[in-house]
Amino acid sequence: MESPRATSGSRRARRRARPRRRALLYISLATVAVVGATAAGTVYVKAHAGDGGAVSSAASPTPSSSASASGEASVEPVTEPAVDRDALLSTVMETVTVPSGAKVSAAVLDLDSGDSATYGDSAFDTASIVKVDILATLLLQAQDAGRYLTATEKAYAVKMIENSDNTSASELWDIIGKAAGLDAANKRFGLTETEGGDGALWGLTQTTAADQLTLLQQVFGDDSKLSEASQAYIQGLMKTVESDQRWGVSAAADGSEFALKNGWLARSTTELWDVNSIGRVTAGGTGYLVAVLSNGTVSQTKGISLVEAAAKAAVGSFTEASSESAAASASQ
Repeated sequence: MESPRATSGSRRARRRARPRRRALLYISLATVAVVGATAAGTVYVKAHAGDGGAVSSAASPTPSSSASASGEASVEPVTEPAVDRDALLSTVMETVTVPSGAKVSAAVLDLDSGDSATYGDSAFDTASIVKVDILATLLLQAQDAGRYLTATEKAYAVKMIENSDNTSASELWDIIGKAAGLDAANKRFGLTETEGGDGALWGLTQTTAADQLTLLQQVFGDDSKLSEASQAYIQGLMKTVESDQRWGVSAAADGSEFALKNGWLARSTTELWDVNSIGRVTAGGTGYLVAVLSNGTVSQTKGISLVEAAAKAAVGSFTEASSESAAASASQ
């Protein structure tokens, strides 16, 4: 049996031992915490080792990227910078050879993304591309009146678009109310820089590439003042223009997937040519609306070459950027 002194000494010894055990417990818990943090940090590093970016040497994950209990890392998505489409288009258009004294303007819309770009804001004579606008105006007026086109109007429309017949265009120009009728419809379509030609001179209607892109959206887009039937009617005629008029923006298309209307006019005052082309093309599996306007070439042939080179460059500014973006994403 222990003496009271020995018992008292033993109690004091036990009391002195308790803090030491607590200290050991705290040390053990701290060690577990450090090991846990290191393990999490290891998961974080492993999860990011193959992402192509810099790997952090920190033991613990950052607040924005942390490992879950299952060992999978949660990473916040990286927002890609917006592409300056106008700047890209301007850059590629600078590579197009423009004959001395000539001018060219272009506008493109990616139907998948809704992205668009415009190069140049000058006004040009429409020449025969206004025939699409004349037909769109006629169809809008018919919709307002709750009627179908007459057989005569349809005959004029077919010859005007497929064959670019000027007599048919003049007849429909009169039916829509000439420039006043065209301008009223264009206001509803959203065109802001297009003005109908004086009197019977529908070919001297003034427009911009940006406005022609807006018109094409009315013909091919979802948000249109034209009914689906009216859109389908114009699209069908633009897909079946006669073979010797299938040049222009079609140069930017893959194969035969395009619908277009061209315009060409030799100005009597200068003996120089207006050559224009508008339409829808498919390139790289994506649909594009394209408008290219030009003036000042010494021949129709040179004007066609300019328009086709501009169309290829304009659509290329989208397809090449998309390819580079896809390649960059694949390498990450």
